Amino acid sequence: MGTIWEKITADTKLISLPEIYLQLKSVLDDPDYCMADVATVIINDPGITTRLLRLVNSPYFGLAAKVGTVSRAISMLGTQQVHDLVLATSVTQTFGAMSNQVMDMHRYWWRSVYCGVVSRLLANECNVLDSERLFVAGLLRDIGHLIMYQSIPDLSQQAIDAAAASGRPLFEVERELIGLDYARVGGTLMRQWDLPKSLQESTQFHIQPAKANDYYSLETGIIHLSALMAESADSEAVPDEWQSRVDVAAWHATGLSLGQCTSVQAEAEGQIKQVIELIMPQQRQALG
Repeated sequence: MGTIWEKITADTKLISLPEIYLQLKSVLDDPDYCMADVATVIINDPGITTRLLRLVNSPYFGLAAKVGTVSRAISMLGTQQVHDLVLATSVTQTFGAMSNQVMDMHRYWWRSVYCGVVSRLLANECNVLDSERLFVAGLLRDIGHLIMYQSIPDLSQQAIDAAAASGRPLFEVERELIGLDYARVGGTLMRQWDLPKSLQESTQFHIQPAKANDYYSLETGIIHLSALMAESADSEAVPDEWQSRVDVAAWHATGLSLGQCTSVQAEAEGQIKQVIELIMPQQRQALG
């Protein structure tokens, strides 16, 4: 396993986020930053500028008046949501053109956006402030698989086939067959990118939320539930099959009911296409 892990960690070090995100993070890490500094970074990237304005003017936010400038958009959204939008866009840009012999990438991104949307809606149910953070956490929770499918495609395919044949969770099969799982790989990438601790925790421990740091147990529990719902929505399994796989720690941490989750699933269906168009325009035709 040591050799496999060394190969995967070496491959993750070769992946970097676009300069736009690194510049924005540098600004936001400065305790003396101002909104003008943030606006300057955004304006220098026409693609991000366009998506930011489309987002703030979309039904997703439902503002009464149209917003025409970046500075106004930033003041309306807040720096946390601007950060999350740029991060989400940067990650999809980094991996979006990736071809893959193991995974149907269109399905991968549809499932990831579904998980992100459900995570945000569940966060609202839990009265989480800045619930957009949970959209990004849900979007990125499966990112470790993108590394594995590039780094060790044959072993990854064997794990997928074995999990499908046995009906067991994929992460358990990966641990037995490969000696590691996708969540651990994703958490490692998050740490190398120096992303927020909350993202590191929810990415690595959403498969077993009881292992998350207590401070991040709510967010990790939300991602656990959202991931199961996303996988169910993307499979031919019985629609409520995911319920039997929920870790009780997620129910305890979130305080959510099955009824709330079911209601959120229905609400999410109407938002998937809109969100894809907002943050992943390059994918919208393929994903429908």
